[in-house]
Amino acid sequence: MVYAAKVADVPDWGKKVVEVEGKELLLVKTKGQVYACETECPHQGAPMSGALVKEAGFISCQRHGYRFDLTTGVCAAHPECDPLRIYPVEIRGDEIWVEA
Repeated sequence: MVYAAKVADVPDWGKKVVEVEGKELLLVKTKGQVYACETECPHQGAPMSGALVKEAGFISCQRHGYRFDLTTGVCAAHPECDPLRIYPVEIRGDEIWVEA
């Protein structure tokens, strides 16, 4: 696990791009739960930094609306789509640690 950011750096129902071990990751927080995923949509490479966070535990790509589960990375409505890569997250006090 590698330090990624402070919990307070990611707004609730918001996102933050961070660099962890030379790799860009997107941190997402919904209802106090923090997730980490890749920064590009696996469907057509749209930047997930512009994705919508409207439902706890899910993120929707801005380009075509593909909705990904932030726990599994799966897009249930489009099972043919590769899953969004999800990274394990651990909260240690007020810090976010990610396994990249």
